[in-house]
Amino acid sequence: MSLEQELLAQRHARIREIEALGFRAYGQRFDFSTTIPTILKEYTPKSAEELASPRVEVKICGRIHTVRRMGKAGFLHLSQLGERLQIYIKKDDLSEKEFALYQLLDIGDIIGVTGYLFRTRTGELSVHVQTLTFLSKILLNMPEKWHGLEDVEIRYRQRYLDLIANPDVQETFVTRAKIIASLRRQLEERNFVEVETPMMQPLYGGAAARPFVTHHNTLDIDLFLRIAPELYLKRLIVGGLDRVYEINRNFRNEGISTHHNPEFTMLEFYQAYTDYKGLMDLSGELLCQTAIDATGSPVVEYDGATLDFSNIRRLTIREAVIDFWPENSTRPTMENVKDPEWLKQNAHKASPGECLVEIFERVAESKLIQPTIIYEYPVETSPLSKNNLDDPAFVDRFEIFAAGMEIGNAYTELNDPQEQRRRFEMQLGMRERGDEEAHQMDEDYVRALCYGMPPTGGEGIGIDRLTMLLTNSKSIRDVILFPLLRPEGNIGVAADLRALE
Repeated sequence: MSLEQELLAQRHARIREIEALGFRAYGQRFDFSTTIPTILKEYTPKSAEELASPRVEVKICGRIHTVRRMGKAGFLHLSQLGERLQIYIKKDDLSEKEFALYQLLDIGDIIGVTGYLFRTRTGELSVHVQTLTFLSKILLNMPEKWHGLEDVEIRYRQRYLDLIANPDVQETFVTRAKIIASLRRQLEERNFVEVETPMMQPLYGGAAARPFVTHHNTLDIDLFLRIAPELYLKRLIVGGLDRVYEINRNFRNEGISTHHNPEFTMLEFYQAYTDYKGLMDLSGELLCQTAIDATGSPVVEYDGATLDFSNIRRLTIREAVIDFWPENSTRPTMENVKDPEWLKQNAHKASPGECLVEIFERVAESKLIQPTIIYEYPVETSPLSKNNLDDPAFVDRFEIFAAGMEIGNAYTELNDPQEQRRRFEMQLGMRERGDEEAHQMDEDYVRALCYGMPPTGGEGIGIDRLTMLLTNSKSIRDVILFPLLRPEGNIGVAADLRALE
C-alpha cells in the first residue's frame, strides 16, 4: 500500500468516527453571519475592552489552516478568502460531542463555528467558540510547504491547492476581475454595446495565427476555433451597431511561453466614425482608469520597473527603430529606415515593410518598458487596416507596449471592399510563399463591406498581459486560472477511493 493509499484509509476511518458522533462528513448549508476578511477589517483596530462590551457575536466558516491542541483547550486558524483568523476552543464551552469532534479535526478540514470575539493574552484577535459544525472532510494531505506553495508544476496543475496555500494568488484573480469590470464599465459609460460572436467559425480571420481545427458531425464540416472576433464585430458595425465590444476567449495553435498561452482572453471593441488617433486617446483613458480601479493608482511596479499608465508615450515604428538602435553601432537616420535597400540589408523578409517590422521587433520591442504607443505600420503586416493618406505603403495602425510586451493592437478599419479584396489577395500570396499565418480570403466579409461600413476604429487589448502588468506577475500562467499543460498521466485517486468502498 502506498503512502497515499494509507492516508486515504486513515482519513476514511476518521470519517466513520465523525459520523459516529452524529456529524456528517460532508455537511449541509451553513448560514454564516460574516466573513473572516470582514471581521479583520472591522475589528482589528478594536481593543480587548471594546470587544468585551458589548460582546460581538459571530458565525463564521473556513478551512483549518493550523491546529495547536493543549489538552482541554486549543487554538486553530481558519482561512477564508485569502485571510486567516484564530479561533479558541475550550472543552467547558462545547458539548461532549463537539469537543470529541474537535479532537478529530485535521488541517484542511472545513468547519463552521459560532462564538464571540476577544483578544488573547498575546493580543491576537480571536473567536471564542461556543458551537462547532463539521462541513467537509479533507482526504489528502496538503503539500508539505502548503503555507506558501512554491512548486510551479503543482501550482498550475492543481490550481485549487495554489489558491488555498497562497493568498496572494487569490488576490491576483480578484484584481483580474476588477480589470475586466473596469473596462466593461468604462465602455458602457461611452455607450458601447456588449455582444457575443461565434467561437466556432467556418473561416478563421482577424489575426495572423494558426487555428485549432474541430469537426461538426451533423454538418460534416471542419470548423476553426476563433483566433479573433474582429470580422464578426465589424459586420455588426455594417449592420448599424455603431459601438460594440466583446470580452472574448481566443484560441491560437502556437507556442507556449511566459507571454503566450494557446487560450487567452481579449477585449475587442469597435467605434464607428472615429479613427486610430481617436482610439489612441481612448486607450490612454481606458488603461489609466483601469490601473486606478485595479490597484488604486495609475503607477504600478512590474519586475523592478515603475510603469506610469497616466503618461503613454507615442512613437512611429520608424522612430522607435532609430531611438532604440543598439548603442554599439551607427544609429540609422530617418532616410535609412525609409530606404528599401537599407531595410533589406538589415533583415531577412521579402518586402521592405516586413523587414521594417522584423528590425523593430529585434531592436526596439524588448526595450519598450514604459507604456508606449507605436504607430504607422507597413501595409504588408496589416491586412485589415486603412492606408495612411500621406504614405499609402503604411497604414493607420498602432500597438501598445509595456514592459517589453504588446498589450494592445488598434487601427483605422479598412472599409473599401475593393482594397480589402486586394489585401486578402496579397495575404494569399504570402501564404503561397510559406507564411502559414497569413490571412485567408473571406468572401462574406468583403460582401458585407459592399453594403457600406462607416469610418471605424477598432482595437484589441490583451486581458491576460494587462493583468500580468497590474499584478506584477512574470508569467501569463500566473494570471490564467487553468493554463494549458501536458497531460499528467494516471493519477490513481479515483481507483484508490473505490478500493475503500
